[in-house]
Amino acid sequence: MDRAQSMELTATTSPTSLLDWLTLTCRHIALLAAMLATGGSLFFSEVLGWIPCELCWYQRILMYPLTVLLFIGIWRDDRKVYLYVLPLSLTGIAVALYHYLMVMLIIPPAPCAGAVPCAFDYINIPGVLSFVKIPFLALVAFIIISVMMANLALAETEPAHGRIARTMATAIVLATGLAFIGLDVMI
Repeated sequence: MDRAQSMELTATTSPTSLLDWLTLTCRHIALLAAMLATGGSLFFSEVLGWIPCELCWYQRILMYPLTVLLFIGIWRDDRKVYLYVLPLSLTGIAVALYHYLMVMLIIPPAPCAGAVPCAFDYINIPGVLSFVKIPFLALVAFIIISVMMANLALAETEPAHGRIARTMATAIVLATGLAFIGLDVMI
């Protein structure tokens, strides 16, 4: 690559505003959100022993593939990964919102077929953070993923790609995986 091509590549990929930076890293932010949600759900059930309710399982069914789709999408430099991710993440928003409204007792709890009622509240933080519940955490993750994928779909600039993007994606997966393994060892 000659100097002119290098300068052109740098000019097109260096973010000049917050929106440019989000566009450049949107797939990586979505991958991080999916990895944290996946690792968190596994930590809650496998390390803390919290039994997931039926709606938690539906949210997991929608979240777990997102980590794989986003990682592969980054590795393959697939600019249209949002076509595969958005249907799952938007459906996840609906399920997580419904579940959250039940846990917060805003809507009446539905009968669940599992061992744990869907309105059961494992996280009970008093005070200002009392709104934080497991479905709320899933809802936030699905929203972040959806917003990042919508940004990717509507953006005129290219997201990060190539070896740097693949290295960043691998680092996200390894770092979050090791962090949750470290939490398991500490507890």
